[in-house]
Amino acid sequence: MSADVIGFALLLLGGVMLLAKIIRVKWRLAQKLFVPSSIIGGGLALLCGPDVLGQLASALGTDRFAEAGLFTPEILEVWSTLPGLLISVVFAGLFLGHRLPGLREAGRVAGPQIAFGMALSSGQYVLGILLALIVLGPVFGLPPFTGALIEIGFEGGHGTAAGLGDTFAEFGFPEGQDLALGLATIGLLSGIIIGIGLINWGVRTGRTVELQQHASPSVSEQAGLVEKQRRRSAGTLTVQPASIEPLTLHFGLLALSVIVGWLLLSLLQWIEAVFWAENVELFAYVPLFPLAMIGGILVQLAIQVFDRHDVVDRQLVERLQGFSLDMLIIAALGTLSLQVIAENMGAFALLAAVGLLWSVLAFVFLAPRMMPDYWFERGIADMGQSLGVTATGLILLRIADPELRTPAYPAFGYKQLALEPFFGGGLITAAAIPLIVNFGTGWMLGGMLVLLIASLSVGLFHFGRQRRGPAGSHVPAG
Repeated sequence: MSADVIGFALLLLGGVMLLAKIIRVKWRLAQKLFVPSSIIGGGLALLCGPDVLGQLASALGTDRFAEAGLFTPEILEVWSTLPGLLISVVFAGLFLGHRLPGLREAGRVAGPQIAFGMALSSGQYVLGILLALIVLGPVFGLPPFTGALIEIGFEGGHGTAAGLGDTFAEFGFPEGQDLALGLATIGLLSGIIIGIGLINWGVRTGRTVELQQHASPSVSEQAGLVEKQRRRSAGTLTVQPASIEPLTLHFGLLALSVIVGWLLLSLLQWIEAVFWAENVELFAYVPLFPLAMIGGILVQLAIQVFDRHDVVDRQLVERLQGFSLDMLIIAALGTLSLQVIAENMGAFALLAAVGLLWSVLAFVFLAPRMMPDYWFERGIADMGQSLGVTATGLILLRIADPELRTPAYPAFGYKQLALEPFFGGGLITAAAIPLIVNFGTGWMLGGMLVLLIASLSVGLFHFGRQRRGPAGSHVPAG
């Protein structure tokens, strides 16, 4: 593939984003629903792609748009690789420019988030394995490890589902990859749709904190514009542009963080290949972004030691993260495969329904009782991630807390540091199928059940009793 194709694919994303912003400014319904322009852009790309326009054209008797819609296969190929790359940039910058807290402070901020996130993840395994034992195996003849598909597809996402293709094939069920990809598609779409619906419900019922302050937004705010008198700088010039462009410097720090994460992952994969890869492979399926986050932490530690001039500006890091997230969303939505949903529809529908119900009910009933403060903003991020990978959680969090004024954003980041190496494409996700096959369903079910009970107990009976409002006053659950 030529560099021109890659460059044009990236430019096309920018054009789609610009068109989406114009629609966002003009479309009243999108304004009322707090729909980001990136979601509109992703929807446009999906509608113009092979699974919608292509199928419609074929039904009308022409194959002109059947292969790639308005785009080309090469453009879609470039777009399909971007989410896995850009999510690493997003996570590499989670801690850059933030002075890292001590372990006690991090535990205080992220403790409830870790308990709730672990409950969501382990609950997906418990419910999925029970569904496999009771229904999917006896009725549909599917293997027991299909119970892991909810966590692989929903929280793991398309990248994890694709990465586990060889594992499914090795254990005699290659169709599992199609089911996982279909669940990832349903999870991503439903995570956004349900999440935005819940945010609007939270605004109407007074459960949100930040969005309550904009109950009667101005025309400019509804259109997603900043009024002239309220505009602020998007960043600070900490270095002379004549020496290096400040944005270039901060991109370099993000790139260094991702490279450090890649080196760590490569080291772990090498150790695995030398010592135990013949028996089971774990790190071969671990995605880069949790290691990129660790790389960002290591770079930030070095910054705190050596940067005596405070040249790292947090706002510029956030602008680069926001750009990466916008492009990620359009590319991910634009390359969704809707056709896989039709395969194994009965089992697929059951897995999707159980996963959706668990995440939504956990958010509505458990989050307010496990989070000591800002339960809506904290919980919506984890619920989004449990349905549609990390990017979905970040999207919903940015909608619910657009200025990142609540502790939800750092708490979500600290939680990722604790859980992402294991769930959502981490070690447990990668090892779930081999563990079930090699040691039996009971061991996996028992282990996840213990984690679920422990996380619920800590969240409900420890953090839940510390429940406070934004100003420290006690507030009722729900």
